[in-house]
Amino acid sequence: MNDMAPAPEAPVEWGEIEEPRVPQRLYALKDRDTFIVADSHGDIAGAADGLFHHDTRILSRWEVTLGDRSPTLLSGAVSQDNVYFTSHGLNRAIPAPAGPAGPPGVVHIERKRFLWHERLYERIRLTNYSPDPMSLPLVLRFAADFRDMFEVRGARRRARGRLFPPEIGERCVRFRYEGLDRVARASVVSLSDTPDSLTAGEAHFEISLETDECRDIYVEVGAGEADPPSRNRFRAAAARARFAMRERRRQGARISTNGRLFNAWIDKSRADLALLATPMKTGPYPYAGIPWFSTCFGRDGIITAWQILWFEPRLAKGVLSYLAEWQATETSAFRDSEPGKIMHETRRGEMSALGEVPFGRYYGGVDTTPLFVALAGAYAERTGDYAQLDRWWPALERAAGWITMMADKHPLGLISYARAMDGGLTNQGWKDSGDSIFHADGRFPQGPVALVEVQGYAYAAYRTMAALTARRGDSDAAERWGGRAAALRKVVEDRFWMPEHGFYGIALDGHNELCRVVSSNPGHLLFTGLPRADRAEKVARQLFSSDLFSGWGLRTLAIEQQRFNPMSYHNGSVWPHDTALAALGLSYYGERAGVVKLTGAMFEAATQLDMRLPELFCGFPRAAGEPPVAYPVACLPQAWAAGSVFMLLQACLGLSISGEGAEVEIRDPHLPVGIDRLAVTDLQVADGGIDLTFERQDGRIAVHSNSRGPRLRVRYS
Repeated sequence: MNDMAPAPEAPVEWGEIEEPRVPQRLYALKDRDTFIVADSHGDIAGAADGLFHHDTRILSRWEVTLGDRSPTLLSGAVSQDNVYFTSHGLNRAIPAPAGPAGPPGVVHIERKRFLWHERLYERIRLTNYSPDPMSLPLVLRFAADFRDMFEVRGARRRARGRLFPPEIGERCVRFRYEGLDRVARASVVSLSDTPDSLTAGEAHFEISLETDECRDIYVEVGAGEADPPSRNRFRAAAARARFAMRERRRQGARISTNGRLFNAWIDKSRADLALLATPMKTGPYPYAGIPWFSTCFGRDGIITAWQILWFEPRLAKGVLSYLAEWQATETSAFRDSEPGKIMHETRRGEMSALGEVPFGRYYGGVDTTPLFVALAGAYAERTGDYAQLDRWWPALERAAGWITMMADKHPLGLISYARAMDGGLTNQGWKDSGDSIFHADGRFPQGPVALVEVQGYAYAAYRTMAALTARRGDSDAAERWGGRAAALRKVVEDRFWMPEHGFYGIALDGHNELCRVVSSNPGHLLFTGLPRADRAEKVARQLFSSDLFSGWGLRTLAIEQQRFNPMSYHNGSVWPHDTALAALGLSYYGERAGVVKLTGAMFEAATQLDMRLPELFCGFPRAAGEPPVAYPVACLPQAWAAGSVFMLLQACLGLSISGEGAEVEIRDPHLPVGIDRLAVTDLQVADGGIDLTFERQDGRIAVHSNSRGPRLRVRYS
């Protein structure tokens, strides 16, 4: 028997390997009111991709190919400081005008881009590593559809404005669109070199490269004309972009640990906050997230500012100043506005300008107004800047007036919501998706709805007004505000508590029937300090049950509840900011071990997600060897996700600061698991600064301080 296989009649012919199809990650850069979202190649290919300016997509296609084929992807990444996106690729077999195809894998294609002054700069670099000269058919494909952000998100319009024929120059193509709002919008694609052919959607170059030769093509895209792209323009703008980012990242105290990966998490989070912090005439404001929410949101800005208030209070000043300026002065059902109410969202696109959507300046957030008042009080306590508080005082009185007006309309004195018109948000708390608030049997509540955490925010606002009016010498007003806080606290304890769960229900409906649902919302109630101590202990126990704690963080909804879905937006997913708020609340009640557990879970999630926490991820139980399951359309970066690490650290360290008293208080400090040393350098308090070092020594945390200020002191409790 012959075990030898017969020889083939002809040698096997090997073709080019078929690349596996993998999901493409998206990468974002931002400068002021312009941002870009593209895939790992750097391409814009549809869906939510694009270069956006003022909520309008001014570049809807941007692809680089060799002939009709994309390069093989090697890698794509955003730099640690969020300035550059860089992709690396290599050529597949290159079609030649005559003769055999050129060999694959010998030409390196690098694409490096950044945004500066709301303009895209990109360098396409081709390097030939072949021992032979190469001729490369480089093709750039581009288009501009001028879609409004809400169109990109799925809105269908009855009519659009006029899209003009593209204007083709020697080295540029100009796209123009006039919206139904009579605003002219433009997008100009400019090239450093004259292409061999240029059409309305493609630029073709025949690039000849000797061995080891490198060739650069520079491209710029913006809403207006500029000087032709060049190496000098690219380098000069890049230097300015890096310097500006470095200055933004240096704001506030510096935080470092002995853990390399933990430091990377801190650094990336600060870079994300610096990227999203947008200069306004009122000061910096953190845009909520890219791509869907790259604009001012009231709630998001307040929470983000609160997360970093302890080491960088200037963001809170900018947020409060902006929101005070745009406080509602009139009643509008379309915009869900009433005098004194604080803005929820603002947009600058065509659909908002025309009133096709109410979000040009929209006030449909029930929690933003009490959070505004509470943050103002926290800012004053942290900084002692009561002169600034005096400037905000009229806005604070109007905001407090809106809160009391809402409470007086409710039979139990609660703060509730019901949208005024179709088109506004159905649910107006932080869980604002349409299915996020419901009864235990799954039915949706009739409005108006009173959310449990919003009552906590109102309680904090009342207490803030009591403290501030007392400081201003108005003892009668202080007593009234204190009485409101006490009365609200009693109603919450009486009407929201679920003895069978040892937990608070999520909301009362319009008939004052409790939605007996176990969710993460009571973690926010702990943050406000409303629950009494014995109930806070029971809430903590429930938060750490396997129903709510996924192993990576707190789920928004417990597993056993109706409508639980770990892949949903608000009904079982994990939101880092939600976990961080609960952690700080737990710390107020002395639950340090739980805070360390949550911090460790968030850190371990970050290590699996390139040291950058997204807006949310899925709430599946943690499994050994598996990362958190991504939520497919989460914003990344996202402001209050980036700020979460700093609120978690404050909760671990037990840190609070009195600016007027020039005092830093440290209560039962802990360090995250695996961290033995944490330093806070140049923490500004009152008229001085202080350095703090926390070190693990003999089973306890020792604190060393070095203060630079005549009045500054550290108190331990």
